[in-house]
Amino acid sequence: MDPWNNLENGDSSKVTQNLSASLVRKKSDLALASRGRLSMVREFVVNVQQVVLGTKLCLLFPAVPLAVIAQAHDYGRPWIFALSLLGLTPLAERVSFLTEQIAYFTGPTVGGLLNATCGNATELIIALLALHKRKIHVVKYSLFGSILSNLLLVLGSSLFFGGLANIKKEQIFDKKQSDVNILLLLLGLLSLLLPLMFKFVVEPGTLTTSSILQLSRSCSVMMLVAYFAYLFFQLKTHKQLFEADEVLVEEDSDEVDTEEKAVIGFWSAFIWLVGMTIVIALLSEYVVGTIEAASDSWGISVSFISVILLPIVGNAAEHAGSIIFALKNKLDISLGVALGSASQISMFAVPLCVIVAWTMGVDMDLDFNLLETGSLGFSILVTAFTLQDGTSHYMKGIVLFLSYTAIAACFFVHNITLVKFQGA
Repeated sequence: MDPWNNLENGDSSKVTQNLSASLVRKKSDLALASRGRLSMVREFVVNVQQVVLGTKLCLLFPAVPLAVIAQAHDYGRPWIFALSLLGLTPLAERVSFLTEQIAYFTGPTVGGLLNATCGNATELIIALLALHKRKIHVVKYSLFGSILSNLLLVLGSSLFFGGLANIKKEQIFDKKQSDVNILLLLLGLLSLLLPLMFKFVVEPGTLTTSSILQLSRSCSVMMLVAYFAYLFFQLKTHKQLFEADEVLVEEDSDEVDTEEKAVIGFWSAFIWLVGMTIVIALLSEYVVGTIEAASDSWGISVSFISVILLPIVGNAAEHAGSIIFALKNKLDISLGVALGSASQISMFAVPLCVIVAWTMGVDMDLDFNLLETGSLGFSILVTAFTLQDGTSHYMKGIVLFLSYTAIAACFFVHNITLVKFQGA
């Protein structure tokens, strides 16, 4: 099954993810599989080779058992936190690979929905586990940081390095896809601004927690409706807006030749996906449980760890893919990775956490406080102005990257002692 044919079926999100994931994979030598005498043994060897050894990030896999050993023997909570972060990096990339393999069998529509759900699985699992432990400040910080990272760090780095690598070429991209994502991000920003502004316009003494919660839950439902409408818009009615340039696709056809068909079976991919999701959940629980200890030991605030470190680790492979495609002057793909991921977190993960918290009896609202909401608002505006003319150069990347650096510096000096957000 040719992955580029999915462009004609409107499954651009799957293609984008396929391209990003392929950059961190190693070429497979299936000769190893022939050494097995039994078919089950050969299949297992192929699966291990493709899933575990098929990525350039496999060198980080030893951090997974080391984190488990450190937790079992209580070697030190900061060590557990650091090893868990390292272990999550290859696992997050492998989840993207496995969802791609399953999508070959389920078709473009189901595959697109699966990729949309699992594309930010690491951040979502960390947020839900932090929610279960009533650490609402960690939930809000990590989700906010993921949006910020995609908008400024990933996109900024891509435009900067892409601009330098193609300094003598005209860099253009299709604005239609980015415009839709910016609209979604602005709607998400409005949903965060309303509870914040509500606190300042209501007379003192009349504001209640329940009123902000009701407003937040109502906005969350509307955000989820908008997100699923966006999926229908992307996969069905206006799929042509999300198709990559076919000329660019033909140029890269040789590079993705090994990805023209599924390399492991459906049930094998499903079992591996379930297993790795369980491991991600385990390491995420370690991260959530040790984040305060790591903060105290390293002298770094919980806000900086959650806003800066966690999103970088969770999207490391995706970030690398975006930059590499920008180096090849494939800006449409880079924007699809960065803006698509930011939209998923803003319009799906954030409201989902509010709704899940509601069912759990936890009072989580959409009030992310003034500093976080203001930073996000200006980040979206800077990104929108950067992409408004459909062209790019390295100076735009510098502005986005320095904006991220300034916000990171702000949270680095924002030392909090578990002063939680409103509603925590």
